[in-house]
Amino acid sequence: MNFPILSSLILLPLVGSIFIFLSKSSDDSENKNIKYVGYFTSFLNFLISLYLWFVFDKSTHLFQFVETRPWLEGFINYKVGVDGISILFIILTTLITFLCILSVSSTVRIKLKEYLLAILIMESFMIGVFCSLDLVIFYLFFEAGLIPMFLIIGIWGGPRRVYSAFKFFLYTLLGSVLMLVAIISIYWLYGTTDFNKLYDLGIDPNYQYLLWLAFFSSFAVKTPMWPVHTWLPDAHVEAPTAGSALLAAILLKMAGYGFIRFSIGLFPHASEFFTPLIFALSVIAIIYASLVALMQDDMKKLIAYSSVAHMGFVTIGIFTFNQQGLEGSILQMVSHGFISAALFLCVGVVYERANSRMISDYGGLVSIMPKYAIVFMVFTLGSIGLPGTSGFVAEFLILMGAFKSNFVVAIFASIGVVLSAAYMLWLYKRVIFGNIKKNELLKMLDLTNTEKIIFGSLVIPIILFGFYPDPLINTIENSLSSLIEEYNLRLVMVND
Repeated sequence: MNFPILSSLILLPLVGSIFIFLSKSSDDSENKNIKYVGYFTSFLNFLISLYLWFVFDKSTHLFQFVETRPWLEGFINYKVGVDGISILFIILTTLITFLCILSVSSTVRIKLKEYLLAILIMESFMIGVFCSLDLVIFYLFFEAGLIPMFLIIGIWGGPRRVYSAFKFFLYTLLGSVLMLVAIISIYWLYGTTDFNKLYDLGIDPNYQYLLWLAFFSSFAVKTPMWPVHTWLPDAHVEAPTAGSALLAAILLKMAGYGFIRFSIGLFPHASEFFTPLIFALSVIAIIYASLVALMQDDMKKLIAYSSVAHMGFVTIGIFTFNQQGLEGSILQMVSHGFISAALFLCVGVVYERANSRMISDYGGLVSIMPKYAIVFMVFTLGSIGLPGTSGFVAEFLILMGAFKSNFVVAIFASIGVVLSAAYMLWLYKRVIFGNIKKNELLKMLDLTNTEKIIFGSLVIPIILFGFYPDPLINTIENSLSSLIEEYNLRLVMVND
């Protein structure tokens, strides 16, 4: 394909943001035009990503649609491409962004123009992360995504938005300083930051340990792993609904993707050495975050801690270094992207109507909002990994891979499955069933047509991939098989 489809995916949201920036927003008609530009741009990008998946050759592990252009002549090239691992995250990004922009139209009442600008610009950066085949380009996209999210939290967030925005920014930025130092060191050692060239050359095992730790300092914060997870609950509680959805569904997955692409791909020897550390931190995150979630009285904070626990499953699956574990980790990231975004949007629905996120303020919504109760139930069951949902397929594969890799880790991780059922079902019971506690709740309306479209678009993949995950597995299978084979080969070469 001669058409630069990946650059189009990256640039189209920026083009849409330029149109929005140049438009006036002094009256309702202009606001409608701004919304339509946001809808059209994000939906068109989603369609292009689906077309990319349709024409993608699943029979090979090689990178496809590769584009290379000089950026800093003689030093760094703008190089992008996709394989079976990255293409799923691109589709997830474009879908969630479109649904978030749909939700914004009824929830944001001030500075709508600037809000849509921030979301579209962030979409470009997030897609760039999953396409990048140069370490410097990856770093630039990886860090640039912090800026629009910082603004979304700081401008449109809750009462403690400034504190939460700065905590989010400083945690994630400081975690990446060492990664930048590592990238500069790699260029100094090998004269290139091109991922394919470095992959073919192989990083000297003597350097891998420090380089792995430098990348880990960034990925661990953004995953987020225990104990550097404390920025996430604050960010989620104060962020507006669409900001929370994008943060949980996409931004957290960039770190998981980085572990697979760079930590395992470039530093296999160090990855094997530090696997016990990853397993220990992941198990602690799963059990600790699940127990903390049980004690929460704020719906958003409960879902935020559940994200910490679910990402613990992801890191366990990645570092099993077997097909089932790695496939499960990617499916978990995709599934959690759908489910976490849906849960935060569900909280946003009742918050817009009752202006409260406190669980104790609700009860008996099934009699007032039956359609809402149904979709909330689907997302709750998906979060706990009920058979027939995408969450079950992902967690089953992760635990299968964990049992093959480390039996003790798998046993402790399984406790998290039980705890997730406890806190999510208890949340659902308190909000949906029981007696109506406030007369104001009787005035709440059920789902609007826009909300039905948003939640329907998320229910379909959760159910579809729960019963039929083959399209996802077939996409990632060859890329993961090649990654695992190369990983084992390099370990053997080093040991010999």
